[in-house]
Amino acid sequence: MKDQTMPEYIYFQCPDCDDVAEHDILKGRIGKGNITGTFRCRDCGRVFSDTIRMPEPLKVKVLFSDGDVTETSETELMSNEILEREDEFFLDDGRKVCITHIETKDGKKGKRFQADNIKALWVKRFDILNVKVSVNDGQKTYSVRTAAEPDDEFATGMILSFEDFDALVHAIKTKDRLIKNGSAEARDITRIYGRIRKKRYEVLDLEDDDDPDGFDFDQE
Repeated sequence: MKDQTMPEYIYFQCPDCDDVAEHDILKGRIGKGNITGTFRCRDCGRVFSDTIRMPEPLKVKVLFSDGDVTETSETELMSNEILEREDEFFLDDGRKVCITHIETKDGKKGKRFQADNIKALWVKRFDILNVKVSVNDGQKTYSVRTAAEPDDEFATGMILSFEDFDALVHAIKTKDRLIKNGSAEARDITRIYGRIRKKRYEVLDLEDDDDPDGFDFDQE
């Protein structure tokens, strides 16, 4: 019977997958800072016996970026914790951030790493996003931005209000697809497309659109 303090699973590098994965602890004995037992990889199903080091807290360097300002701090992680690019978490002072780059101790490239191999995390502020919006006035397309929290939802057919005009959302581009009928959270949106519906003033200072895909409003 397992000891009551024995975890059900543990993260470590599978000898078959050659990747960090969850492993069920089928049976084991806790030693000084480690577990000796039989493990099964949840990814490939490999069953094997080994001695695995128990996770421990460690400090990791964090480079925080907010616009043109970059500052250095640190965060505490468990040594077997898995982190990926685009993971979201809170710094010790309560600011919500998103991981943009992971520097490893062994120099490996990738997007998913175990904490004990992480040298530094590059993160950006993620409590308020500036979502790109391409707006068309019937003749030309311009680029603007709208502020949103990561879990704010945008939908086709909704009206976005800016200082000088309102715009009707025609389509939403996410990291994976173009939505012409539906919705998405701000954290997943790369650009919103809308038509100017109502001008409160003559709009003179809009920037030309910088969308490389060049959404065709004439086909809508």
